[in-house]
Amino acid sequence: MKPAQHPTALRTQGLLADAGLLVRVVEFEQPTRTSAEAAEAIGCAVAEIAKSVVFRNKSEGGAVVVVASGANRVNEAKVAACLGIKLGRADADFVREATGYVIGGVAPLGHAGPVRLLLDRDLLQFVTVWAAAGTPFSVFPLTPAALQVLTGADWADIRQD
Repeated sequence: MKPAQHPTALRTQGLLADAGLLVRVVEFEQPTRTSAEAAEAIGCAVAEIAKSVVFRNKSEGGAVVVVASGANRVNEAKVAACLGIKLGRADADFVREATGYVIGGVAPLGHAGPVRLLLDRDLLQFVTVWAAAGTPFSVFPLTPAALQVLTGADWADIRQD
């Protein structure tokens, strides 16, 4: 683990500071693009990873970003019902275009365009969660409360049963 050096991770660090969050974005030599990879690199439980799952908003256009516990599969029907929209799958090109980030590095802030956000209420059980910082090698820690303030998103039951 080392301080962020990649320009995108440094931009995320700046956005966090601008939002009043004094947390440190860190980078790893090994990828952290999956929840399991991130948890292994950090030394935390997979469930403590706040992974960003991106969908197409088929009702309104744009993207939906669900920040979910790394241990959970996202139930697309629950997300669609919660937001009152239809969802579709997002491919790598759509994710990059809509969020400005590559798959495996989508941060919960600083998106390229407007997105709808939703937070997995299962993250509330942790003191600290770890989110991607814009690259598949960078992450940052924050509390669930700070995640909600940062994103302005609501908590919801999005877990696949």
